[in-house]
Amino acid sequence: MLHFKKVQGLGNDFVLIDAGNEKLPGELAPLAQKICNRNFGIGADGLVLIKHSNIADIRMQIINSDGSEAEMCGNAIRCVGKYVYENGIVNKKKINVETGAGIIVPEVIVNDKDEVYAVKVKMGEPKLDRENIPMNGPPGKVVDEKLKVDDHEFNITCVSMGNPHGVIFVPVVEEISLDQQGPGIENHEVFPAKINAEFVQVLSRSEIQVRVWERGAGPTLACGTGACASAVAANLCGYTNRKVSVHLPGGSLDINWSENDNNVYMTGPAVEVFSGEYFLK
Repeated sequence: MLHFKKVQGLGNDFVLIDAGNEKLPGELAPLAQKICNRNFGIGADGLVLIKHSNIADIRMQIINSDGSEAEMCGNAIRCVGKYVYENGIVNKKKINVETGAGIIVPEVIVNDKDEVYAVKVKMGEPKLDRENIPMNGPPGKVVDEKLKVDDHEFNITCVSMGNPHGVIFVPVVEEISLDQQGPGIENHEVFPAKINAEFVQVLSRSEIQVRVWERGAGPTLACGTGACASAVAANLCGYTNRKVSVHLPGGSLDINWSENDNNVYMTGPAVEVFSGEYFLK
């Protein structure tokens, strides 16, 4: 039996387990597939484990609903920050979290009752060189580059926020069929580690609308790293300022690509939905 919390950030939902207090099976991929199944399990986009770290306050491990492991997730880390602060695991507002993308620092924002109502995350510097995405091809940035996917040709801008993102700007984002276009981009041979795909409609210099096909999970209501990558790409392509509101199907995030330190800062909600016990079979 495993004790868990169901959490979500803008509808991007996770099963969160404090691994230090629970006995996990050796194989985590099958566990994540079972737990995340929306018909036969709890239902989630991914399984998030809070673990001990030798180099940070805690370590976060994310396993997607298909059993693959993700380096980072912006929505998940906001939920983790809220959980460890409100449960006294880390007794400070700026929390160092070890992830597969390095140490990320969420900062909880609290009300007068010391309740977390939002989390601001220093997501790190975006990586823009092709080899750091990773993406096959000549060295340099990938900005508005043509990519042929089956019978379609897209212009793609690639950004790594610790995990890979391909951002495609379109006139009307709601006209895109994620189920048709997402898998071909995710699994394209030019991306050796696969990729997350974001379709973006520019609304103004300070607002964009984004839909996400998430690597290993499919369509999601929100993606924190995807929102960051989309904001960076929009600025690189000259469409927006460095500070934008990113509107996703599950809600909005405030993204600021700082000129001072080149880091991307993301601010948004984190919500605990329910808690329970999962019976291992």
